[in-house]
Amino acid sequence: MADHIPLHPVPRSTQRRAAYYTSVPAAQRHNRRYQVEDESSLLDEMPLMMSEEGFENDESDYHTLPRARVSHRKTGLEWFICGGWKFLCASCCDWLINICRRKKELKARTVWLGCPEKCEEKYPRNAIKNQKYNIFTFIPGVLYEQFKFFLNLYFLIVSCSQFVPALKIGYLYTYWAPLGFVLAVTMVREAVDEFRRYQRDKEMNSQLYSKLTIRGKVQVKSSDIQVGDLIIVEKNQRIPSDMVFLRTSEKTGTVIGVVIYTGKETRSVMNTSNPKNKVGLLDLELNQLTKALFLALVALSIVMVTLQGFVGPWYRNLFRFLLLFSYIIPISLRVNLDMGKAAYGWMIMKDDNIPGTVVRTSTIPEELGRLVYLLTDKTGTLTQNEMIFKRLHLGTVSYGTDTMDEIQNHIINSYSQMHSQSSGNSTSSTPSRKVQSSAPKVRKTVSSRIHEAVKAIALCHNVTPVYESHAGVTGETEYAEVDQNFSDENRTYQASSPDEVALVQWTESVGLTLVNRDLTSMQLKTPGGQILTYYILQVFPFTSESKRMGIIVRDESTGEITFYMKGADVAMSTIVQYNDWLEEECGNMAREGLRTLVVAKKSLTEEQYQDFENRYNQAKLSIHDRALKVAAVVESLEREMELLCLTGVEDQLQADVRPTLEMLRNAGIKIWMLTGDKLETATCIAKSSHLVSRTQDIHIFRPVISRGEAHLELNAFRRKHDCALVISGDSLEVCLKYYEHEFVELACQCPAVVCCRCSPTQKAHIVKLLQHHTGKRTCAIGDGGNDVSMIQAADCGIGIEGKEGKQASLAADFSITQFKHIGRLLMVHGRNSYKRSAALGQFVMHRGLIISTMQAVFSSVFYFASIPLYQGFLMVGYATIYTMFPVFSLVLDQDVKPEMALLYPELYKDLTKGRSLSFKTFLIWVLISIYQGGILMYGALLLFESEFVHVVAISFTALILTELLMVALTIRTWHWLMVVAEFFSLGCYVASLAFLNEYFDVAFIMTVTFLWKVSAITVVSCLPLYILKYLKRKFSPPSYSKLTS
Repeated sequence: MADHIPLHPVPRSTQRRAAYYTSVPAAQRHNRRYQVEDESSLLDEMPLMMSEEGFENDESDYHTLPRARVSHRKTGLEWFICGGWKFLCASCCDWLINICRRKKELKARTVWLGCPEKCEEKYPRNAIKNQKYNIFTFIPGVLYEQFKFFLNLYFLIVSCSQFVPALKIGYLYTYWAPLGFVLAVTMVREAVDEFRRYQRDKEMNSQLYSKLTIRGKVQVKSSDIQVGDLIIVEKNQRIPSDMVFLRTSEKTGTVIGVVIYTGKETRSVMNTSNPKNKVGLLDLELNQLTKALFLALVALSIVMVTLQGFVGPWYRNLFRFLLLFSYIIPISLRVNLDMGKAAYGWMIMKDDNIPGTVVRTSTIPEELGRLVYLLTDKTGTLTQNEMIFKRLHLGTVSYGTDTMDEIQNHIINSYSQMHSQSSGNSTSSTPSRKVQSSAPKVRKTVSSRIHEAVKAIALCHNVTPVYESHAGVTGETEYAEVDQNFSDENRTYQASSPDEVALVQWTESVGLTLVNRDLTSMQLKTPGGQILTYYILQVFPFTSESKRMGIIVRDESTGEITFYMKGADVAMSTIVQYNDWLEEECGNMAREGLRTLVVAKKSLTEEQYQDFENRYNQAKLSIHDRALKVAAVVESLEREMELLCLTGVEDQLQADVRPTLEMLRNAGIKIWMLTGDKLETATCIAKSSHLVSRTQDIHIFRPVISRGEAHLELNAFRRKHDCALVISGDSLEVCLKYYEHEFVELACQCPAVVCCRCSPTQKAHIVKLLQHHTGKRTCAIGDGGNDVSMIQAADCGIGIEGKEGKQASLAADFSITQFKHIGRLLMVHGRNSYKRSAALGQFVMHRGLIISTMQAVFSSVFYFASIPLYQGFLMVGYATIYTMFPVFSLVLDQDVKPEMALLYPELYKDLTKGRSLSFKTFLIWVLISIYQGGILMYGALLLFESEFVHVVAISFTALILTELLMVALTIRTWHWLMVVAEFFSLGCYVASLAFLNEYFDVAFIMTVTFLWKVSAITVVSCLPLYILKYLKRKFSPPSYSKLTS
C-alpha cells in the first residue's frame, strides 16, 4: 500500500546529498565532513509538515512546510510564579542528594571463584527491595506526602491557631480530633501497604539456592549470596543475581555460575527507576477545588469584615471568620476518600471474575477509570511465549491443523517402506548408499516430499531433549538412565527460541521424534520405534543479520551428507531454486499472523564437503576479516538449494486477548505495544492479536540514523491516514532526538503503535513522553523484569505473574494473573472507583458548604458577629456519627451493572473526559449548598418564637434530615447496606437527643410544633431538588440510563 502512494519531490540539495552519499567513497566523505555538517544544519530551517496544506501547491517538501510549534518560554517573575519555584526546590534537593550520596567509581573487579571473603571491595547485599520507606523515613515521608496537599496543610494551620487564646472559637478536640483521625488512617494504610511489600520482598529474598564450597554443597538464602559465590541454579529456578555461567547440564537443566554483581548493581535493578509515590488525577482535581474553596472562604471572610465596617481589631475578626467558615473545606474529605480507596481495593481483590488480582498500591484505584493510553509488553503479556505449529505448505498442497493426520499417515508409510527395504538389502550396505541417495531425486510424490520436509524440520535446529530423572540421586546415574531410556513421558525440549521447540514438537506429533542430542550427533525415533543416528558435521547458528540457520549432517546408515537450512523468506528467497509460489504464500501466512520459515536442503558429495570443510577451517583461522571470510565460504554452499516447504508457526496468545483488545479499543483506549523482539515478530503478533485490524494499513518506519533521514521518513509517514505505526527502537531514538514533539503528535494520531527492539529504559521514556506531551493518563502492563521501569513510570502500573517471574507483579500497582482480566479491571472497577469517588468527594464538600452557608446567614442576621452557630459535639457529630455512614455508603453505588459496562465499553469514553468531577458539577453542588443552607437557616429564624436555643434545635435537626435525604437523592442503585446506614444514622441522632441538654431544649423537641417546623423546612429544602432530578432524567437522561432502561 505504501509503495503506491506518490511522494513529493525532494529538494535538489537533498538529492545532491543523497547522490553524494551513494557515490563518494568513505575516505572522501570523512574529509568533507564539515561540508556535510553544514548541509545537515540547514534542516533547522526546514521544519516538518504538521498539516495537509503544505502538500497542495508546491513541488518542495521543505519550502512549503509550516514551522513546527515552538512553545513560548516564560522568564523572570512569570516563570517563578508559574512553577519555577518547584523546579528550583527540586534542583536543590537533587543537589543535596548527590552531595550526600557518594557516586561509586566504575572500574574492573577481580572475582575470587568460590572465595567471596577474599574480595577487597565491599559489594551491596543481594536483596530485593521494593519498599518506599525505612524505619527512619516512614513517619517524615508519610507526613510530607499528606501535608503537600493543600487541604491537609490548611487544616494543620487552622488546628494550630486554636492554641492562640484570641483566635480560639471552640474546643481543641473539634479541630485536632478529625485531623489526628485522618493522619492515623493514612499512616495505618501506608503501614499495611509497606508491610505487604516487606513480606513480598522477604519471600523472594528467602528463596534457597545451592552454593558450592570447599565443604561441598550448602543451602544459602538469595539475600546472602555474595560476589564470587559459585551458585547452582536448578531448572525453573529464578536466577538470583548477575552471573557468568561456568557449566551447564543440558540433560538436567542445571547450571553452575559465579556471581559477578549483586543487589542494586545488577542489570535489572539498574534498569529500574526508584518507585515514586503516585497521586491520582482525581486527587489532584480535588486539590484544585479545595484551593478554589479557600479563595471563596477568604472572600467571604473579607466581605463579613467589610460589612462590619473594619471596626476594632478587624484583622483578628478576619481570622476568626476564616476559622468559623473553615468547614467550607472539609477535613473529612481526605479520610472519606482514603477509606473509599481501601474499599475499592477490597472489592477488586474479592471479585471472583478476576481471581488472583492483588491491589498493591491502594491510593490510585480511580486511575483505572481515566486511562487513555495502554502500553503493553508482548512476550508473556499478550502472548504465552508458546509456539504452535499451524501450517505446512509444499508448493502444490497445504496442510493445516485439521489435516495433520494425513502427514502422520504419510510418515508412517514412508518409514515402514524404508525399513522393509533396508532389512531386505541388509547384506549389501555400501552399494545401497548410492542407490538410496539418488532415489529421492527421482521420486517426487507427495509422500516423499512430506518425508523430506519433516526430516529436514526434525534435523535443522538447535533443540536438545531433556529427560527428568525419577531417581534423582547424582548426575552420573541420571546420564546413564537417559542414555538407555528414551521414554516419551519424561521428555521435554529446550532451546533458545520457542519457535524451534514448536517445530520439533510438531515432528514428534506426526511420528518423527528427536530423542537425543549432543555436540556431535542427534538421534531420531521413527513411528516404528527404529532409532536413526545423524552425525553433526557443522552448525551455522541464526543471527539477526543473516536471518537464517543451517546444519550439515551425515546419515549413519547411508553415509549421505546433507546441508539443511531454514530462515526468513527475505533471506531464503534468493538462496532457493526458482519457484512461483513462495512469495505469495508467505504473504498469505503473514496476514494470518503466522511466523513463517522457509526450509531448504542441498545434498553434498564427500568431495564437496571435504573441499568446503578445508576452506571453512582456513577462513576461521584468518587473522584479518575473519567474519567476512567465514560468511563468504558458507555463502558458497547457499546456492540453488532445493526448496522443501514453508512452515507457519503461531505464537499462542493469552486467553481472550483479541476480544479484550477490541473492548479496550472500543472504550477509546489507544494501545501501544513495546517489545524487545525483532520487527517481523512484533508485526506478526500485532496482526494475530488484532491489535491492528485487518482493514488497517501498517506503516513500517524505515531505519534512520541521521536527522535528514528522520526528516524525510516523518514526512512520508505524515501522508498516511488511519494506519498503524511500526518503528524500531534505534529509529525512535533518532526521531526523538531531533523531532520529539512532531513525532509524538503524529504517533498519537495512530490507532495503534508498535515499538520493537525497545530497551527497558526506552519503554519508560516513551511512557513519560506520552504523559508530558498529551497530559493524558497512561497505563503500562508487563510480566518481566524488563517491564518494571515502564510500570513504575506509568500513572497506573499493572503486572502479570508469568513465566518470567514475579518481578513485574511485585513492582506494579495492580497485579493480575491473565491479560484478559484488564478488561473487567478497567471497565467495571475503574468505572465504579472513579464515579464513586467523584460523588463521594463532592458530597463531602457539599456537607461542609451547607453548614458554612448557615453560619454565614447566622452571622449576617446577628450583626456580623464572629460567633459559632454550632459548637462542641454538634460539629463533631455532624461530620461523623450523624452523617458519615450514609455518605460513605456512596462507595457501594453504581450507575450501570458490570455486565452492561462490559457489553458497552463505549461508556468508558465519558469517564476520560472527567465529567463526573469538574468545575461545572462542583458549581452545581455549590448552588445546591447555598440554596439549602439559606432555606434551613432562614426557615429556622422565621419559625422560632421565643428562645435562641430553638433555632439551633430546629436548624440542626432539619440539617441532619436534609443530608440523609440528599444521600438518597444522589444514589443511583440501592444496596441493602445503604438502607441500614440511613436508618442507623437517623436512629443515632434521635437517641442522642436525650443527651444533648447542653445544646437543645429536650422539652421543646418532644412537641408537635418542633416536628412540623422541622418537616416544613426539610421539605422546602429537598423537594425542589427531587423535582429537578426527575425532570432532568426524563428530558435529558445520561447515556448509561438509556441502556439500563
